[in-house]
Amino acid sequence: MYTVPQLASFTPDELDRATAELTSALAEESAAVKTDADYKVFRDRWMARKNGILTQINDTWLKAAPGPQKRDVGQRVNQIKGKVEQVVAETEKNLTAGGAASRLESERLDISLPGIRRKIGAEHPILRTMQEVVGVFKAMGYSVEDGPEIETDWFNFEALNFAENHPARDMADTLFVAGQEKKRRRDQYLLRTHTSPVQIRAMMKNPPPLRIVCPGKVFRHDAPDATHSPMFHQLECLAVDTNIKFSDLKGTLDHAMKMLYGPQVKTRFQPSFFPFTEPSAEIYISCPFCGGKGCRICKQSGWIEMGGSGMVHPNVFRSVAEHGYNPEKISGFAFGMGVDRLAALRWGIDDIQLFFQGDMRFLEQFA
Repeated sequence: MYTVPQLASFTPDELDRATAELTSALAEESAAVKTDADYKVFRDRWMARKNGILTQINDTWLKAAPGPQKRDVGQRVNQIKGKVEQVVAETEKNLTAGGAASRLESERLDISLPGIRRKIGAEHPILRTMQEVVGVFKAMGYSVEDGPEIETDWFNFEALNFAENHPARDMADTLFVAGQEKKRRRDQYLLRTHTSPVQIRAMMKNPPPLRIVCPGKVFRHDAPDATHSPMFHQLECLAVDTNIKFSDLKGTLDHAMKMLYGPQVKTRFQPSFFPFTEPSAEIYISCPFCGGKGCRICKQSGWIEMGGSGMVHPNVFRSVAEHGYNPEKISGFAFGMGVDRLAALRWGIDDIQLFFQGDMRFLEQFA
């Protein structure tokens, strides 16, 4: 390692020899710098104020030079100082550039290779159908309401005029949460069997008039087969105002079915019974696949059942009368339909279990 020598004389030849030796050592040490730590040691060794090589040259050469030769030695020391500062600066620059190049090399992308692209997903056919049906009713001025999937017996049955001994309250038909024997029947928890409880919750929050659709999952104690599932999807509708009539229900449903299946579709209503509506009717549409002539999908009848409907029973309004729903002053209609059935009809699927099995080969057909 280079050390500053004592000069035997201060002749030009001796100064040239000593300067050449120093410049050579400076170049070698600069070339050996590879890291930031190396550079710091190199810089301090040559330029530190207390014991750097430049300081040693000043003390050892300039101060020791005889009076007549101080001027020449001083000029030589200044030249060496300029050279050292130049080399130190170039060393730092080269180190920074080299580090950047190294980082760029490590981060370099080969743009000739094919990129890794995440596949874009698609809506599930049931969700897609749900959103299309909801969109039809939103266009008619209805708002969307949502509610919990775990309900109490009161919201799911009692407030909707289900009698105490109604078969739907049996655990063979409804999925009740276990361990609630000590609770009152109305406070017991269950998995909702329809989205009608959302209608009760909406009426408790909002005074009439009210126009809502309630989409969501529902649960029943059914064995899975081609037409049944313990979990499926419903969309229910409720309209409440003064002087609402059954003709309003028929007109609303007829318009909705035409929006979903085309202007050629006809609607038909067949008397039925539901605890929460009176009068009640099943909704049918002329088969959109055969035009009502009869085919495999409509079982040669020309008609397809879509769901249930009717005028809201006065007892349902009495359950929420304190929120402004006086059955003597208002009326309303409600209907519900299975979204899974709508999706199956739309794409000609004869087994709804295919929607829930997660088979990508099946689901990709609807992407």
